Amino acid sequence: MITCRSAEELVKLRAANQLVARILEELRGLVVPGATTAGIDAEAERLVREAGALPAFKGYRGFPATICASRNHEVVHGIPSGQALVEGDILSIDMGVKLDGYYGDSAVTVGVGAISAEAQRLLDVTDASLYRGIDAVRPGARVSDIGHAVQAYVEAQGFTVVREFVGHGIGTKLHEEPQIPNYGPAGRGPRLSEGMVLAIEPMVNAGRAAVRVLSDGWTAVTADGLLSAHFEHTVAVTAEGAEILTLRTAPAAVGER
Repeated sequence: MITCRSAEELVKLRAANQLVARILEELRGLVVPGATTAGIDAEAERLVREAGALPAFKGYRGFPATICASRNHEVVHGIPSGQALVEGDILSIDMGVKLDGYYGDSAVTVGVGAISAEAQRLLDVTDASLYRGIDAVRPGARVSDIGHAVQAYVEAQGFTVVREFVGHGIGTKLHEEPQIPNYGPAGRGPRLSEGMVLAIEPMVNAGRAAVRVLSDGWTAVTADGLLSAHFEHTVAVTAEGAEILTLRTAPAAVGER
């Protein structure tokens, strides 16, 4: 069942998602050579709890940490560790919170120091593909319009879209209906309506789209060992289009970013 949120619920969803945006912005500054993802994770949990919220991921289906920290060829769901980051790495940080009964969720991929031109282009294309997907959000559009916009842009740039993991609805649960693939034909799936809240999250590979999951049961990596990037925003469907709840500064309509 897809839930359309009331104005009162959207106030709470804005608060949860703005908290995620603020914490992610602080965590970006910690992504430097020599830092560990375990250290970044500890700071993330401290900031979440200090704000009166709960880490949404920690304990979710047994996941052991506050953030998913996915490095280089790791696609999503990387478990933070004590291994030091090195110059040239790229790191996806995905995190969520539960605040006042409502969830926020967002992800960003950042470079560690100076990164290669190839890696930077992957980050730029993945980030841009997220906004292509967001631009497809409007009342009356179909869910598949989002993924079609993402895939068309990514593949035109010579990269590939991961199929195994998708975006999702979000509200009083971390994962709600509908599922939002980042690929496929337009014009299919449920119609978007005002009040729907969606977490849109392209995962883009430098090489082939295929992935595999490591023996830890969580970390997904590219099958060919090439780089992967991941960006995510949570958006609300409004009469004008999409309101980005996790914009790093303040919520704004797509046309105002």
